[in-house]
Amino acid sequence: QVQLVESGGGLVQAGGSLTLSCVVTRRTISRYTTGWFRQAPGKEREFVAGIQWDGLSTRYQDSVKGRFTISRDNGKNTVYLLMNSLKSEDTGLYSCNAVTPGGIRSYWGPGTQVTVSS
Repeated sequence: QVQLVESGGGLVQAGGSLTLSCVVTRRTISRYTTGWFRQAPGKEREFVAGIQWDGLSTRYQDSVKGRFTISRDNGKNTVYLLMNSLKSEDTGLYSCNAVTPGGIRSYWGPGTQVTVSS
């Protein structure tokens, strides 16, 4: 069973930066599409950023474009999310997602909390 474990969350002041990491174990992610999602209190989970298996194609939610950068290291089975210029509205539980080729299976980590104080 594929397992995803996120880390790097925490409390940061508005304007600050954090880097989240997602380590995937028990399977290589070299062919998986991976992404980050977040859920704020009382809201639905939303897409934040995604990256294709080869790392050449990325996409972002409009509100984070220019501030967040998603990347991956297939050799380390790890996906990263660099978050700059954080805003209070970025607060939420950030979860990593990995999808097998063809979208047959989707795996989630438990998440890491990001809190941005204004």
